Amino acid sequence: MASALDVMVNCTVCIVTCDGRTILGTLSGFDQTINLILKQCRERVYSPEAGVEEVELGLYIVRGDNVAVIGEIDEEIDQSLALADIKAQPLNPVVH
Repeated sequence: MASALDVMVNCTVCIVTCDGRTILGTLSGFDQTINLILKQCRERVYSPEAGVEEVELGLYIVRGDNVAVIGEIDEEIDQSLALADIKAQPLNPVVH
C-alpha cells in the first residue's frame, strides 16, 4: 500500500479512520506502517440534524493502524459541495 501512496503525496486526500472520523488534508508524507502526515487538515463532522461541520486541525498525524480508507479528493468537486445541506449519520467505529 505504501507504494500506492507515493502518487498521493502533495495531493488532497480524505481519510476515514477506524474510529469513524473523516479527515481531509494535504498528504505531506508517510512511512512504512502507513503513519500519515497531513497539513492544512480539517475534520468533517456529520450530523443527521445539522449540516456538515468542518473543524480546522492544521498539521496532523494519523497512525497507520487507525486508517480504514484513504483516497484522493477532486478539489473542484469538493469545493462545489453544499456542506450545510448534507445531513448524515456519523460512522460507527470498527469493531474487531
